[in-house]
Amino acid sequence: MIDQGTVEQIMETANSQIVDVVSEFVQLKRRGVNYLGRCPFHDEKTPSFTVSPHKGIFKCFGCGKGGNAIHFLMEHEQQSFVEAIKYLGAKFHIHIEEEEVTPEMLKQRSERESMMVVTDFAAAFFSEMLNNSDEGKSVGLGYLRQRGFRDDIIAKFQLGYSPEKRDALIVEAKKRGYKWEYLEKTGLMYVGDNYKADRFRGRVMFPIHSLAGKVIGFGGRILKTDTKKVAKYQNSPESEIYHKSRVLYGIFQAKQEISKQDKCYLVEGYTDVMSFHQTGINNVVASSGTALTQDQIKLISRFTKNVTVIYDGDSAGIKASLRGIDLILAEGLNVKTLLLPDGEDPDSFSKKMTSDQLKEYIKTNESDFIKFKTKLLLEDAKGDPIKRATLIQDIVRTIAIIPDAITRSVYVKECSVLLEIEEPVLFSEISKIKQKRSSAQQVQADRERAAAAKARSSNSVATQKRIEQSALDNCERQVLRYLIRFGDVVLFSETSEDNKEIVTNVGDYIIRELKIDNITSDNPLYRKAFELYENATIGENFSALKFFVNNQDIEMSQLASDVIGREYELSKMHEKFGSVTDELSLLIDHVPKVVTELRLEKTKEKIAKLQLKLKDFELSSNPEKVIEILKELNKHNIIKGILSKNLERILG
Repeated sequence: MIDQGTVEQIMETANSQIVDVVSEFVQLKRRGVNYLGRCPFHDEKTPSFTVSPHKGIFKCFGCGKGGNAIHFLMEHEQQSFVEAIKYLGAKFHIHIEEEEVTPEMLKQRSERESMMVVTDFAAAFFSEMLNNSDEGKSVGLGYLRQRGFRDDIIAKFQLGYSPEKRDALIVEAKKRGYKWEYLEKTGLMYVGDNYKADRFRGRVMFPIHSLAGKVIGFGGRILKTDTKKVAKYQNSPESEIYHKSRVLYGIFQAKQEISKQDKCYLVEGYTDVMSFHQTGINNVVASSGTALTQDQIKLISRFTKNVTVIYDGDSAGIKASLRGIDLILAEGLNVKTLLLPDGEDPDSFSKKMTSDQLKEYIKTNESDFIKFKTKLLLEDAKGDPIKRATLIQDIVRTIAIIPDAITRSVYVKECSVLLEIEEPVLFSEISKIKQKRSSAQQVQADRERAAAAKARSSNSVATQKRIEQSALDNCERQVLRYLIRFGDVVLFSETSEDNKEIVTNVGDYIIRELKIDNITSDNPLYRKAFELYENATIGENFSALKFFVNNQDIEMSQLASDVIGREYELSKMHEKFGSVTDELSLLIDHVPKVVTELRLEKTKEKIAKLQLKLKDFELSSNPEKVIEILKELNKHNIIKGILSKNLERILG
């Protein structure tokens, strides 16, 4: 367990520095008082992800995700609350004391968290074996040093060694109280009918990290030379925590430098990344031998729009990898390519140069991808008109992928010269491709709209009910917004009969007015928020915003972050006063308005329920009950009229 005071200190520190937390995972640019970036939770071309340092929250107005720094880590890294607290504690150098993890405590953890704990243990075990066991030092460390890697680079990437012994990791895990089922689920252990064995035995280990630096998987290189039937490299299988198509090797170590340099170098293997780091170039990641995926590209695009793909000098897979680069272009990124000299790869080539020499070589020799692809394919099409026509179609398809019209136009001009084809011909072909693609998308959109219309028509009653509920829910959220955002702010003051000033703040006014009409929310979380404020100890330094956003009840802090982060349409009140630049000065008008609107919606809800009740009793021929309901209906209709007039008066 973590001390309560420590948790509060970490939460307040993290939320006050939320820009620092989020910018480790998303490239943010300042826009006025807030920061803007591309949302990491959904696919978007135009940034709608906003971080507010003043409020200590993030909010995406595209997908609706929002919350504080803790929520961001929990959602983005799939961490538990405790994991997020530990991560932020380490980040902000806040010491955390907690009890040692016991097997009993492990049983109570979630499956995902247990898998993360096991991979973390395995990484530490492999590192210990590499640096302190006789076998690890002679075999594993000897290999790495023979490859020219310094100790600081070995430590930076947490390299390790898995012993030859069949069950070295399994035995140590059992001794420490870790469950075998998680060793199997993370792919660290093979399980047969009558045996259990370590997956990576006899290999140098390369831990694969998440963006937050958590070990989620491994790559292992075999060192024996007499094992022809065994793959040189072996990776962790797909699991709950590791999806190779969504991960880039080295992204944790490179993300800050990628953002700083506004550039990412993309290589193929683990040692390529490590050698670049050893040379002094840190903004480099690897696809780890897999075909580049859209998820990996989106990962890069959070930090930069500029990518240089570096190929081995004798790489036979360049043409096969061109489709992956088309995917990069489709994401709106700027792509360059670098073909190294024959016989060289990024690992060997970088070791022959200083940092400055390597940077200069890349700058001088990298070329625009479209030109690179055109020249590469032109060599194959020499003297063959059919191949040449196929090449032109291929290049046109690539240019058509590019979302920006100006960039497309520039490429058309350049390719027109290279391919010796007139620009209008290329533009015409691009138009056909885009039109065909647009038609296909339109057909799909029409199908989705038709399906949605059919669903709406068959559920009209349920839909109407949802609309009514939505209106009430919006009113409740508006009131909550003022309670959370301005609860401690003075709304007005009065003078008592004995000439004493009585101050009423926004929160007290809201609670008092709702109690007068006995208004409670049907939503248990909303109800809990009102109760929390009412029972809070409000001292001189009390801040309603911090009280809710930093609340250790994760549902409550999530609700608070979402409510204050949401943008609402301008109401008639806002229209009356014009552009609102200082909401504080208008609280005396806004707060009574939103409370009155909530009263009105609650009254409408009561009227709707009474009308349904009336129909039931009309059918049962109970005149006494019908008269009773009619009287109740009349009373609430009068209240509705009074509230409507009051609202008109407030709105003026």
